[in-house]
Amino acid sequence: MNPKEVFVNVEEIRRYGVAVQALENGEMDADRFMALRLQHGIYGQRQEGVQMVRIKVPGGRLNRAQIAAVADALSNYSSDKFVSVTTRQDFQLHFVDLNTTPALMSDLGKVGLTTREACGNTVRNITACPMAGVCPREHTDVSTFVDGAVTRFLRNPLTQHLPRKFKISFSGCEADCALGLMHDVGVVAIKHGDRFGFKVLAGGGLGHKPRAAIVVEEFINEAELLPCMEALIALHNRFSDRKRRAKARIKFLVEKFGPNGFLDKYRQELGRARGAFANLPTPKGSWRDQTGGEVCGAGAPRRVLPQRQPGLHSLPINLPLGQISAEQLRAIARIVDQDSLDDIRTTVDQSVIITNIPTARIKAIRAALRDIDLYEPAVGDNVVACPGTSTCRLGITSSKHIARELSGTHADLRIRVSGCHNSCGQHHIGDIGLHGEGQRLHGKLIPSYVMHFGGDGMFGGAVALKGPTVPSARIEAAVTRVQHAYLADRASDETFTQWSRRKDSAYFSDMLADLVEVNSVDIASVSRDHGEKEAFKVLQLGGGECAGAAQDRVVSSFSEAMHEKIYRDAFALQRNYHDALDCARQMIQLVGESVVFLAGHKTAGDLPAMADTLQKALSEQALGVQLAALHATLGRLEKRFELAVYAQWTKDLDQWVDFAARVCQTIDKQLDLGTALPERGDAVDEPPEVDLTSYECPLHYIKARNELRKMEAGKIATFVFVSGEPTHTVAASLKTDGHDIIAKEISGDTTRLTVRKAGPVAQAS
Repeated sequence: MNPKEVFVNVEEIRRYGVAVQALENGEMDADRFMALRLQHGIYGQRQEGVQMVRIKVPGGRLNRAQIAAVADALSNYSSDKFVSVTTRQDFQLHFVDLNTTPALMSDLGKVGLTTREACGNTVRNITACPMAGVCPREHTDVSTFVDGAVTRFLRNPLTQHLPRKFKISFSGCEADCALGLMHDVGVVAIKHGDRFGFKVLAGGGLGHKPRAAIVVEEFINEAELLPCMEALIALHNRFSDRKRRAKARIKFLVEKFGPNGFLDKYRQELGRARGAFANLPTPKGSWRDQTGGEVCGAGAPRRVLPQRQPGLHSLPINLPLGQISAEQLRAIARIVDQDSLDDIRTTVDQSVIITNIPTARIKAIRAALRDIDLYEPAVGDNVVACPGTSTCRLGITSSKHIARELSGTHADLRIRVSGCHNSCGQHHIGDIGLHGEGQRLHGKLIPSYVMHFGGDGMFGGAVALKGPTVPSARIEAAVTRVQHAYLADRASDETFTQWSRRKDSAYFSDMLADLVEVNSVDIASVSRDHGEKEAFKVLQLGGGECAGAAQDRVVSSFSEAMHEKIYRDAFALQRNYHDALDCARQMIQLVGESVVFLAGHKTAGDLPAMADTLQKALSEQALGVQLAALHATLGRLEKRFELAVYAQWTKDLDQWVDFAARVCQTIDKQLDLGTALPERGDAVDEPPEVDLTSYECPLHYIKARNELRKMEAGKIATFVFVSGEPTHTVAASLKTDGHDIIAKEISGDTTRLTVRKAGPVAQAS
């Protein structure tokens, strides 16, 4: 599991709390705050005034203290009876008051849990094989690599303002139990000849246009994995459509460029990423040959399974629709504590697994679980559903209600239900999948489900066949009919996926035609959704927040500039100054375009034109003059590289970016560049301002000098003087002392000098 110091940032939780208070006081508008809370995993619900809180669990791995902390969070902060396990191995709390979310996040942080980047346009919770580290079939425990990826990409400037969310999975063997087929990036541990390493898939996804991932690397060694992943994220960041969010997933880049074109662009990004990672440590796994055992499949195994560790077993616990109470969570923590166990897993089928149970203790633990109404999976209960209209703003149908009525029968089929086309219930990879929609028939809106057949996200699987649309009231009959047909017609050992492919979509349409047809006299019988007393309607609640919180162009540009800075410094350490300068040029371009955009001007072309535009638009800020100077030195370095000049120039460039950020926030007071400039914190702090207008020459210079002596080198302060010739003298004197005058603003009778402290720290006399 990730170290607490990597996963949790106490200071950012404090700053988030300040932002919540600012919203409450009317000092921050809701749109600005939305982006911040989504970045911290706080999501609006269908119900006004309450929030959903998503807790990240990388790879689904938890310890006793964390299970207990989730229980306490449910009891202390939610008015709901249950917390939910999601299809991405997260926990979700519903009906939480926004004002309590900082305290909730703080409590979770004490045990190493975070909500950071569980929502929003970033790398979401990274999922993994539910049996990672204990499966006899695995080549390596992928948890090591999950932790390495989380450490690399959490709070990384590259991942803070992606065009849309980005999903990653890790599988420990060729069976791909973590469902790489449906992910933006799927990592699969393999043995290639006598070598161990990874196959990498990319460009998969579900939602309104499902697509199976393509292979981008047939085999890479473990040292190449993080550069490969970063290249694919950078590809998404650079080329995915920021204007049309429905098209802003990496699967659409495969469609746009074609598989070969996509691979060409990936290779270009990979070259840069390899260079940037050249001197960085990468995760190292412990590799092994498979020792037998059955494929447990995506999600929890359907029964107790022996582990690769002799004498130990993993026990799965079925959670109906992923729901579990605080009392049950605490009881699990007590049960595992009695046996000194400390490894509990959440799974993508909304279940839980306890690992490392000695053979002699299985019976006792099974009995203890029964006492709290928790049981192992039973035939037919492999049913998964998203929240649907119970809490989700995008929900169209009550997916949880219908899911409670469905069973996989004695064939133990996988039933997957989503309340809309977005596939949070993963209906595209179930044996039988359903997604909710409203269809208008005879002038009435009818709750209905589009049926899908034969999906499987593991190796050799495929996206489900799309079937007919059936009124919700008839779905149970439709599912039962399909199941009976399969049981009656399947060949020996033929899976549902194999059978459905043999039959094709037309077969299902013919089979269910009478259930699809609705006459005018039938309207009353099909007009209500499951669990609802009122006539069906689709509420217009606006877009889902992850779909609707479009990140500012400025913030995304600053994020990308910080990514280029990381690459610049990495290349410089390798003495690859050609690529370092290219990264620096990109930094200037991105930041300059952001300031020009906020200043209300059209983006200029080359850097000299941009400097001219900035100088005209913001003459008092001197950004344009500084940019022109930066560009001139850049040209000199590109012609003849001098290390000393480069070292000073990069300092000047970073100061200019820092100053540009403050200028942007001066133009737009509510602009939050915290996630774009993580080393500056979640807000770009204004420098202290010292009013010296009541002092005359030379006392105002002495006061300014003494204030600077109190500060650490590199810190910034702004001094306010009465305008006139003495101000020029002060500026010259401070510059002679070695300080940088980074801005001079004249406003009527007053002049503001922004000064960066230079030299060693000194004490005031």
